[in-house]
Amino acid sequence: MKLSELAKLTGARIEGTDDVEITGAAGLDEAGEGHVTFLANPRYTPRVNTTRASAIYLSEDAKTERQISILRVKDPYLAYTRALRIFHPEAELEPFIHPTAVIDSTARIAQRVSIGPCVVIGRNSFIGEGVLIHPNVTVYEGVTIGRNSVIHSGVALRERTVIGERVIIHNNSVIGCDGFGYAKDEEKRWLKIPQAGRVVIEDDVEIGAGTTIDRASVGESRIGRGTKVDNLVQIGHSCTVGEDSLLCAQVGLAGSSHIGSRVILAGQAGVAGHLTIGDDVVLTAKSATSHDIPAGKVISGIPAFDNKDWLRSTAAFRRLGEMQRTLRELQRKIQTTDNTD
Repeated sequence: MKLSELAKLTGARIEGTDDVEITGAAGLDEAGEGHVTFLANPRYTPRVNTTRASAIYLSEDAKTERQISILRVKDPYLAYTRALRIFHPEAELEPFIHPTAVIDSTARIAQRVSIGPCVVIGRNSFIGEGVLIHPNVTVYEGVTIGRNSVIHSGVALRERTVIGERVIIHNNSVIGCDGFGYAKDEEKRWLKIPQAGRVVIEDDVEIGAGTTIDRASVGESRIGRGTKVDNLVQIGHSCTVGEDSLLCAQVGLAGSSHIGSRVILAGQAGVAGHLTIGDDVVLTAKSATSHDIPAGKVISGIPAFDNKDWLRSTAAFRRLGEMQRTLRELQRKIQTTDNTD
């Protein structure tokens, strides 16, 4: 398509030639002739001079001496993402049910669905219009899958799970597994607590590969609209996560954790049970908290505390050896002075 059309579709203002033919989108180093690229981080500005792209998304205040067609936008990364989506649209669903799929007679299946080989769909389940289920998915009884959702191979949707519309669940995730709940009996043996609740995944959620979300013993575990969950995340029973949050790789939520909206839990962050994490909180990578966090805080460390205090503390920690030597020298000087007196 012409650059002028791409600019219109992505909300950009053109500086330079607008009749350039654009055939794709790529990063600064990978782009070639006919590609549009982007610059979001100023540290990569020198690469603008070496990229082979035909056009580039730049912020309103970014400067370059390179003779290249410029697409001015408020957020280059967002505009570039929209360009990628234009050049790589999702494939249209081809309605089909493979003959090896095992579908219980009580299950309700919409007309326009795609169900792959060796899929198993249990009693009283409902599969909505436009759903794509890849091979070897197991859907237990009483499961609901909303319109236009995609379930990748190896996923297990346990009993009573509710999946909203336009949800994507990647390979080998388990949604609705028994929560980890036990009571100790008179002989100090662990007695399993029945897990009679369910998991509810709201609309537009994406769940990465190998992630597990446990159902509640009573009530429900719930993931809010638009939240994105990375690979290998563990969400315990009775947890709730608000809307538009990000849970990155290997995050762990203990049971009954309550995560607000627009929260970012970076890689390997941990949240202890029965805690409340307020809206817009950021818990940085490898941090762990054992206390509630008010809205809007950026928290780091183990145990986690305010990020600015943590940065100062880690800076001081690196100087502990030097500080110890200084203290010893001061101690010797004080002792020498005392002996002289």
